[in-house]
Amino acid sequence: MAMNVGGRSQATINVTPMIDVLLVLLIIFMVVVNSDAVGLDARVPEQSKEKGDANPQDIVIIVHDVAVSLNQDEVQDADLEGRLTQVFRTRGDHLIFIGAEADLDFERVVHVMDVARGVGLNHIAMLPHQPSNL
Repeated sequence: MAMNVGGRSQATINVTPMIDVLLVLLIIFMVVVNSDAVGLDARVPEQSKEKGDANPQDIVIIVHDVAVSLNQDEVQDADLEGRLTQVFRTRGDHLIFIGAEADLDFERVVHVMDVARGVGLNHIAMLPHQPSNL
């Protein structure tokens, strides 16, 4: 598009097509980036107001540096798969709660989760970190 100013013609840049191309590319990149999202499905339970409402039937694993605690019993990593198989052989529900020490590498927790999934436990709940002084 040109303007006639004082007898001379001056060229101007039409930026509308460049903006259109930019918006199309932006939409394409947004769609491509979101389609690669992979993760775990997480469901957060509602916080209970009452204390002591834990079910004594629940299976809780606390991951430590060297071993794990399976309902207050210390179990070595090599024996965990056998113990979980033994515990869930007669149980109908396959729900397990996993917690960890505060400064523990998450790799240890993922290893315990993998062992539990290998046994056939599909419903794994993560326990929130709670201060040890409570």
